[in-house]
Amino acid sequence: MNKKQEQFDKSYLRMALVWSANSYCKRRKVGAILVKDRMIISDGFNGTPSGFENICEDEEGKTKPYVLHAEANAISKVAKSGNDSSGATLYVTDAPCMECSKLIIQAGIKRVVYMIEYRVRDGIDLLRRAGVEVTKYELTEVKQNL
Repeated sequence: MNKKQEQFDKSYLRMALVWSANSYCKRRKVGAILVKDRMIISDGFNGTPSGFENICEDEEGKTKPYVLHAEANAISKVAKSGNDSSGATLYVTDAPCMECSKLIIQAGIKRVVYMIEYRVRDGIDLLRRAGVEVTKYELTEVKQNL
């Protein structure tokens, strides 16, 4: 990977990190930016579906089952807009889970760039198996210029 691409990757990851602050979730805030031809075509953060209360966790602190992940929100948003995500890159603060990885593959996204590992790696493994390029940066190296 060339130096210029690495600079773009880190810049978009910083944007995803900033975007994650929009989440109402208390336990984990995740942000995603979908980029194609160096243009942001969608964005998302984890939260409840439209029209629901903005409370992501139950009384015990567990995430409610209907909370949407940032990747799912970004992919749904681009689909509604009529834009095409084929060949795009998804920048997401946290590694995608299995369910989001399936959506990423079906959306034609060719590259995923993230910073924070998820406790289960099956989503990343599925992406690689499907031929999606996966790149991880350390959070500390991305936050340097924040």
